[in-house]
Amino acid sequence: MTAHRRIDVHQHLLPPDYVAWLRAKDIHAPGGRELPQWTVEDALRLQEEHDIATSILSVSAPGVHLGDAAIARAKARKVNEFAARIAHDYPGRLGFFATLTLPDVDGALAEAAYAFDELHASGVILLANTHGRYLGAPDDEPLFAELDQRRAVILVHPTELPGPSVEGIPPFAADFLLDTTRAAYRLVRNGVVRRHPDLKIILSHAGGFLPYASHRIAAAMVAEGGRSPVEILEDLRSFYFDTALSGSPAALPSLLAFAKPGHVLFGSDFPFAPPPAVGYFTGQLDAYAALDADAHAAVDRRSAEALFPQFSAEAR
Repeated sequence: MTAHRRIDVHQHLLPPDYVAWLRAKDIHAPGGRELPQWTVEDALRLQEEHDIATSILSVSAPGVHLGDAAIARAKARKVNEFAARIAHDYPGRLGFFATLTLPDVDGALAEAAYAFDELHASGVILLANTHGRYLGAPDDEPLFAELDQRRAVILVHPTELPGPSVEGIPPFAADFLLDTTRAAYRLVRNGVVRRHPDLKIILSHAGGFLPYASHRIAAAMVAEGGRSPVEILEDLRSFYFDTALSGSPAALPSLLAFAKPGHVLFGSDFPFAPPPAVGYFTGQLDAYAALDADAHAAVDRRSAEALFPQFSAEAR
C-alpha cells in the first residue's frame, strides 16, 4: 500500500442489491441527493486522488429500517456481509461501520454482536433519527450499554427530518445539519454520553450546528435544571467530529475552537459528495493556515489512529 496519509472516517458504499431495494421502494434521492453510482474501484481511485490511505465505509440514509423489522434485520446482515467482503479483499485500505436496525433494539444488539465478532467491523453507524425516533431514547439503553462495553466507535449520520421538507431546499443542504444536532442534544440531555464514557461517538459533517450553537444549547439544558453549564459543555465536547463537507474557512474556526484536541477527523462523504466537492473541501482544509503541520497531521490521520489502531502505521 502506498504511504498515503489520510484516514477517511466518512465515506459511503452502495451495495447493488441495497440500491435496487431502495429503488423498488421508490427511494431514488434520499435526503434530496440522487443515489450515485458507486464501485469499489471508484473508492480506491478517490483514495489515490486525495492522499487517503484508509477509508471506513458505511451505508448512508435511509439505512435499512423502512418500517418492517424482519426485513431490516435481513437487509442489515446482507449489507454488512457485503462490506466485510470488501474490507477483507483490501486489508488496511478499507474498513466498515456496520449497519444496525434501530428502532429494533433486539435486532441491533444481535447484528452488532455478529458484525464485531464475526465480520470484524470497525464500528457501527446509527442514524440520528429513524421514523422520528431520535437516538438517546430510553429504549436504546441496552444497545448503548453493549457498545460501551465493547468500547465501540459510533458514526452518527443524519437523515431526513421527521416532518415535511421545504420546497426548494434539499434536506441534505440544511436539514441534515439540524438532524445531527438534535441527536447530539438528546444523547447529552438524556445522559447517554455520561453513562457510557467508553463510547467514541463521531458526529457527521462537523457536528451539524453543534459547535456553533454549543453554548446556546448548554444554556437551554441548564434552564431545564439540575446540571451546570460546565458539565453540559464537557459532555458536548466529548463527541468526535468529521470534516465531511465542512473543511471550509467558515466552518473550521468554530469546529476547532469547540472540539477537544484529537477529536477532529478527516471525512470526504464520497460518493454522495462527488469528486469535485471532495476536492474543494479537502483543498480548503489543506490550505487552512490556522492549522500548523502537527494539527493537520492530527486531523488527517493521527486522531483516527487512536480510534482505529488496526489502521495505524504500526499495524501496516
